[in-house]
Amino acid sequence: MRCCWRGCRPGAATRLSIISAGLTIASLALLAWVSSPWTIITLRAVAGALSAITLIAGSLWLLEHMGHHHGAPLLYAGVGLGIFISAEGIALGHALSLTSQQIWLLSALCAGLLLALAIRWLLTPPAALVRVSHVETSSPASGSDTRRAAWRLLMVYGLAGFGYIITATFLPLFLSGSLQSVDPVHLWALFGLAAAPSCLIWHKLVLKWGYRQALTRNLLVQALGVILPACSASLLFCVLSALLVGFTFMGTVTIALPKAKSLSHQVSFNMIAAMTALYGVGQIAGPLIAGALYQIAASFNPALYAAALALLIAAGLVFTERQA
Repeated sequence: MRCCWRGCRPGAATRLSIISAGLTIASLALLAWVSSPWTIITLRAVAGALSAITLIAGSLWLLEHMGHHHGAPLLYAGVGLGIFISAEGIALGHALSLTSQQIWLLSALCAGLLLALAIRWLLTPPAALVRVSHVETSSPASGSDTRRAAWRLLMVYGLAGFGYIITATFLPLFLSGSLQSVDPVHLWALFGLAAAPSCLIWHKLVLKWGYRQALTRNLLVQALGVILPACSASLLFCVLSALLVGFTFMGTVTIALPKAKSLSHQVSFNMIAAMTALYGVGQIAGPLIAGALYQIAASFNPALYAAALALLIAAGLVFTERQA
């Protein structure tokens, strides 16, 4: 982990990306042979940590070592594409009456094939991927102002992780009792389908609006999407929620991580690694808090209110930030 936290050589970032992705796939395959709830929870926690490391290492490889900042939207678009493919794969498995064991193994096999394709690109020399086009930025603010901006961005990113995860985790459940002929997992596929092109769109919007306006609007739209199922559990509202949150949650990543790179020289730790870690903390806290609130209220609405509030606070922190 020292490689991720303090910076590492290009070869180390490449190796870490491949190893962590491979171990994520292995943990996925192991789920086909376990039935104990705590074992399943442990494996999913390990897979979550490993996938976070993969994202850190992949981001370091692309942004710091390859210097290909304009490729970030394409990198993060893979998350939405993966959600869509996996959700539709599960729905197909249900339609074919496959067992959960068969679905887990097929998911691991597909992920392994995709990793094999990715390894070829990870081992590609920088000159083959990057056409150097350095963009000059304005002179940075004073060191203390930049450090404050870095810590503010960390807070925003942690709140964003908490804000989207409750919808991402429980959205299919909102419809599970009201749909008779449609597998609710298709809603998760819709979430991923909205996320896949969003990174490219938000990258364009950052260039048009600037970081502060783009991230503020991103978080506000995301908050709207989060709160919709609390207003109504109808199909229309849940579909709109899937589209809005799916369209914005990876947009947050696309906007924030390049900003973190520009601030990293004023802090003593790796900003990308720290942001991903805090995002992960938010992702872990969200379902735990949602579960606790559900036990009290027998409803997901309080958790959705809390998630939307977190996103509104994050938007406020971005909007009130001093511009350099």
